[in-house]
Amino acid sequence: MTQTPGPTGKRPTLEDVAARAGVSRALVSIVMRGVAGASTETRERVMEAAAEIGYRADARARLLASGHSRLLGVVFGMAGRFHLELLDGLYAAAEKADHQVILTALTPSRNERRAVETLLDFRCESVILLTPDRATPVLAGRLPVVTVGWQVKDPSVDVVRTSDEEGMRLAVDHLISLGHRRILHVDGGAGPVPTSRRRSYRTAMRRHGLEQQIAVVRGGISQEDGFSAARHLLLEGSLPSAIVAYNDDVAAGLVESLEGAGLSVPGEVSVVGWDDSSLARLPHLDLTTVRQDAYAMTHLAVERSMARIHGAPVTDREIVLRPELVVRGSTSAP
Repeated sequence: MTQTPGPTGKRPTLEDVAARAGVSRALVSIVMRGVAGASTETRERVMEAAAEIGYRADARARLLASGHSRLLGVVFGMAGRFHLELLDGLYAAAEKADHQVILTALTPSRNERRAVETLLDFRCESVILLTPDRATPVLAGRLPVVTVGWQVKDPSVDVVRTSDEEGMRLAVDHLISLGHRRILHVDGGAGPVPTSRRRSYRTAMRRHGLEQQIAVVRGGISQEDGFSAARHLLLEGSLPSAIVAYNDDVAAGLVESLEGAGLSVPGEVSVVGWDDSSLARLPHLDLTTVRQDAYAMTHLAVERSMARIHGAPVTDREIVLRPELVVRGSTSAP
């Protein structure tokens, strides 16, 4: 059946449905709300009229009128392939909880203030932060806030994260077991997550008595950052035998740049990524990587949001998951 716009060319309204079906607006409202007061014949006529003109009930307005928006706000930024998997997990978890997701992005031209205003305008019941930023203290205390991926000291903010300490220990121990000693870390730049992983790398190296071998090269979050780090190492002329990258995107950039320069990965340089994103599983990369469970992280974040929204008791403010090392073809003996 062909759908037609309302008489004004705008989104069809209850009045448009009423005019099409030849009944009152009040009767249309009764049908759309699914309450008693209309005959079966009238209901069928109203629903047919609504379908003909493309009318859809404004579920958000109805929810807001009831005092519950059933909306979860999510702040995200440009932070690698893994964040796309986190977003996918959040949509699935929110749907199970009978909530919808409102996304707001941080970009070079869109700051935290604008991102926060968007979520508050939509009257989100809780906010999940995928990207560390200054929005955390702005939102804390105003509504439930859950961060995914990093530690927060504010006692009003919940945390779901994977242990960077354990992940880096797994990566370094694996390389040590293969015989590597000159192990370098290409970091993620500024921010709490890169800082945590740098600190964890240094701790892991010291555990093996390799303090003199500690080396950190500035990286970032993208494949381009991996390219840049590889170019820096090639120009320096003192390549390590193994590299632990900040994430899989950076690791992929390192691998492609090193191989483009004629070096063998892992024959001459072993590379370890982080996240176990879809990128790591590509056959031509086949990255050894520290796996974070995107499904568990996102579902726990939504569960915690629901608990805060409904006033359920919460025992531990911070949930720390254990990572797993997935060994593939980008690492071998030196």
